[in-house]
Amino acid sequence: MASLYAEISAFETGTLKVSDIHTLYYEISGNENGKPVVFLHGGPGGGTSELDRRYFDPEVYKIILFDQRGSGKSTPSACLEHNTTWDLVEDVERIRKHLGIHKWVVFGGSWGSTLALAYAETYPEPVKALVLRGIFTLRKSELVFFYQNGTSHIFPEAWDEFIAPIPEAERDDMMKAYHSQLNSDDDAIRLRAARAWSKWEMSTSRMNLDLEAVERAAQDDWANAFARIENHFFFNEGWMRDGQLLEKQAIDKIRHIPTVIVQGRYDVICPATTAWALKKAFPEAEFHIVPNAGHSSKEDGIAKLLVEATNKFRHL
Repeated sequence: MASLYAEISAFETGTLKVSDIHTLYYEISGNENGKPVVFLHGGPGGGTSELDRRYFDPEVYKIILFDQRGSGKSTPSACLEHNTTWDLVEDVERIRKHLGIHKWVVFGGSWGSTLALAYAETYPEPVKALVLRGIFTLRKSELVFFYQNGTSHIFPEAWDEFIAPIPEAERDDMMKAYHSQLNSDDDAIRLRAARAWSKWEMSTSRMNLDLEAVERAAQDDWANAFARIENHFFFNEGWMRDGQLLEKQAIDKIRHIPTVIVQGRYDVICPATTAWALKKAFPEAEFHIVPNAGHSSKEDGIAKLLVEATNKFRHL
């Protein structure tokens, strides 16, 4: 990923209490007096990493990262209570106000693209630009493709590992079956399911297997938050209408916002059909298909276009 900026450290870290239960971790890096940009991580439940700072010119941007409810360094870990799409939308706005930011660029990939769209369609005024990668809009067809019948045809050996914890009689609804196990009172059942759920996604995210990501899926604390929160959101269909983020009345609210869409052609987690549906609903957006990439923002072609997009918006 030669196109990424050099590693940098955060110059400020902090926490923000957003409910009686949840406290968010956030950090700021780059130029203290620079142009604000907020990074919305994937999952949901994935949390942020030091790598996420590197898509932005640190001399130009004031780079804000935060861990969403129950994720990363936010507390309590893996908590599902008061944790919905719309809670997270309000959290993004709370962070903006807490940091005294008037307007900012919003950057999100995978679930982060979902949250970025939901936030911008709810609060279009503070959004200067959108950079979206690996588009996911939480439609039922998207969930069925990855968790029931689609990616399973392309990664059959990984699929067999994914279905292994689930009794054969329950495999006609993997989302429901995993929901039961991921909320089990039995730690062994819950953690086995969490590791299998997380490994399935980590095993399919890139054209070439990312062993480091697969190893992370075996870490109980990370896998527990990632799997439980993802399944919680997807089982509940994001607390939105099917296709809500693509509806004309929603897109009309953001047509004026400069937007770049970056999509891997061979993304089997968030297939290109969703990015194309967004482009058709939102023709004003700039659209890029990366011909030799899957889902991960770490893939060279995707990383290069993401940096080009953030560089393009440096003048805003």
